[in-house]
Amino acid sequence: MQTKDHGNGIVELIAGGIIVDKPDDWISLFPGARQTTAIIRRENMHPDFYDLKTGFAGALLQKCATYFKRLAIIGDFSGISSRAFNDFRYESNKTGQVVLVNTVEDALAIFAKQAGTPRFTTK
Repeated sequence: MQTKDHGNGIVELIAGGIIVDKPDDWISLFPGARQTTAIIRRENMHPDFYDLKTGFAGALLQKCATYFKRLAIIGDFSGISSRAFNDFRYESNKTGQVVLVNTVEDALAIFAKQAGTPRFTTK
């Protein structure tokens, strides 16, 4: 698997096929201790992630939150007609911890906006 370092702890994983087959595979997205943010492609995630009834997405988000990691999944999500998934995507993109966007540039822009502000706050 190839990686591209975008600086500031952001690594892009470039691979064909599924690299996250189950929620516990999340750790493979962070090849080094300095990486806090990973960018992968939609096709790198097992299809169960996109079916919220499986619990896959929730488990993965919980792991990212617990370990203070951010994740961007990039690709075309227009073919997913599930209202629940689209609501999930909208809310997730607002928090910026796990984002589902069209391009790497979109993901980097979201993460750049977070620079200099606390990523994890409690109310």
